[in-house]
Amino acid sequence: MQAASQPDAVRAEQQGAVLHVTLNRPESRNAMSLAMVAQLRQVLQAAQARVGQPDAVRVVVLRGVGGHFCAGADLKDMAGARMRLMQRAPGDTTDAIAEVNAEFGALCVAYAQTPLAVVALLEGTVMGGGLGLACVADVAIASPSASFRLPETSLGVVPAQIAPFLVERLGYSQAKRLAVTGGRLDADAALRCGLVHQVVPTDALESALAQVLSDILACAPGALAATKALMTRAQWQAPQELVHEAAAIFSRSAQGAEGIEGMTSFIQKRKPQWALP
Repeated sequence: MQAASQPDAVRAEQQGAVLHVTLNRPESRNAMSLAMVAQLRQVLQAAQARVGQPDAVRVVVLRGVGGHFCAGADLKDMAGARMRLMQRAPGDTTDAIAEVNAEFGALCVAYAQTPLAVVALLEGTVMGGGLGLACVADVAIASPSASFRLPETSLGVVPAQIAPFLVERLGYSQAKRLAVTGGRLDADAALRCGLVHQVVPTDALESALAQVLSDILACAPGALAATKALMTRAQWQAPQELVHEAAAIFSRSAQGAEGIEGMTSFIQKRKPQWALP
């Protein structure tokens, strides 16, 4: 008798220039397994590889099935890593727990640094690693059901891979407050501190998403990617250090096809027609 195949931990469906990526482990509130981490990176890499092609992806939408976004790391993977660590041969310095943790960190970095726009739809549980993914999204839309938690310190561990993105999103003071209190936030509190950008009724999530996608797709894809990269650098450099580099970036964009089309369409009072970058 053939064993039943396991469903994919991630579902990906492209609709036009938008790639809908769904965390698909409803039995565990979409807990982040190593398989899910690998699949999330694979779908992003595949989308980025098609930039410039007729079927190019311009926006990635992250969401979860079953009314939850993500309940954080799958503890089964951590237990397996702990067992491998205990059973390693004498002289073997491999740290299986660190390797598992680093895999999730690499996932967050990949989504934080992608030139594509990233939108997260957040419902139900948004915990640990799920909170990290929410923080790296360019736009985060939450339903009133969303419940945010950073439980690591209350479990005796450190939110190691999430911490840099929490500080980036919330600022040092708010990020530290959440970390030292095992932070819990409802959707309205998440909106007030800047973790999410919108809170809309659950039955209005799709219409809110459609509006955000319309706004993103109205922007030039190359200019959007260059702007994301420049803003990332601006976090760590003083404005005066970026003046000349930013001017050069602006000049290239103004002289390029997107800049010419954008200015021409504005003068002609029509919508721009963006060519593929």
